[in-house]
Amino acid sequence: MFDLKQLQCFVAVGEELHFGRAAKRLHMTQPPLSRHIQLLEFELQAKLLERTSRVVRLTPAGKSFLQEAVRVLALVQSATLSTQRIARGDAGLIRLAFTAGSSYSFLPKLLTQASESLHDIQVVLTEMVSRQQVEALHSSVIDIGLQRSPQAMQGLDRLCVAREKMVLAIPRNHALARGRLPKLADLAGEPFITFSPIDGHYFYALIDSLFARASITPRYVQQVSQIHSILALVSAGMGIALVPESARALHFGGIVLRQLKSDAVYADLHLVWRTDNDNPALPIFTSLVRRQFAITEKSQGKRSA
Repeated sequence: MFDLKQLQCFVAVGEELHFGRAAKRLHMTQPPLSRHIQLLEFELQAKLLERTSRVVRLTPAGKSFLQEAVRVLALVQSATLSTQRIARGDAGLIRLAFTAGSSYSFLPKLLTQASESLHDIQVVLTEMVSRQQVEALHSSVIDIGLQRSPQAMQGLDRLCVAREKMVLAIPRNHALARGRLPKLADLAGEPFITFSPIDGHYFYALIDSLFARASITPRYVQQVSQIHSILALVSAGMGIALVPESARALHFGGIVLRQLKSDAVYADLHLVWRTDNDNPALPIFTSLVRRQFAITEKSQGKRSA
């Protein structure tokens, strides 16, 4: 059976796709790193990596196993931290997953509040897209997910904690980057960069429904999962995009962020957790969030105005 060191070596190589960088990351030399990978492949009876003199690639089996290996290592880390805290007499630990977009604005506020109010609860962070968070919640890999959640899901509680307007990201030299505020109708026929319908499903569905209601057929040229990737493509002049207003925190050059005239659309951010999670720190944490950040229907209406 493979051991944790072999998993750590494989994850490092799988994420870096470079043996030299992976060895440096693990503070070891390349020969023992390669040996650990060989032993792991022998134990699994499967080839995980394709290596040439120029590139390192994950095989299909390697891509699948990388996800599981990351999950196993996260569980081991969480179990280790939890055991150490209990041994020291500390109160608890919350394993919180977040989307990249939530880290631009809301996550720092949440962590600051938790640090100030919950001195005896440690928050362990993991970045995951919303789809992965739901899987991690059901398998008890995490306690809480900070995600774009379009609807209630069986066995999960959720709390709306932030609401922000979607804005138009435009290359600086584009005609829509100046003059009157653009309307949704102005986007018809424009090359449009949108979110992945799989890993960015919430935003993809939000934007697609906006076009559908306006009877506009968008010309999607690229579909990617992360906001910063979308902004990079807009900056390169490949198209325009709708992104949450928190994207301003990224300060991308060559881009103008503008509000749409009269066609305002909003994106909600939710805290999500399992209803049957018996972590004693969970109700303490969610109570704090409810007091400090919960958005009620009344407050949503005010923000929408």
